[in-house]
Amino acid sequence: MTAAELEKWLGTEESKSAGQSDGGESVGHASGRRIVELLRTRKDDLTEDDLGHMRKVVGYVHRHLAQRPGGDVTGTTWRHSLMNWGHDPLK
Repeated sequence: MTAAELEKWLGTEESKSAGQSDGGESVGHASGRRIVELLRTRKDDLTEDDLGHMRKVVGYVHRHLAQRPGGDVTGTTWRHSLMNWGHDPLK
């Protein structure tokens, strides 16, 4: 997803209700906000911490894709969770 697509998605109720949370913002939603920042950062300006977060995102997406449910996933929490992490499995 592009930074603009992800930012727009993060503003939806579906985005806010997907993922694990302790009553506040979910881990995936917070990660999505950070991903938007990273996508808008020049490559030369990325820090080791930024690169570590990017590796975490890739790992999460890889693991989550392996758990794809059967059938149409369009409105599923599975897809919404992935989208919070910047990946739309339908694209």
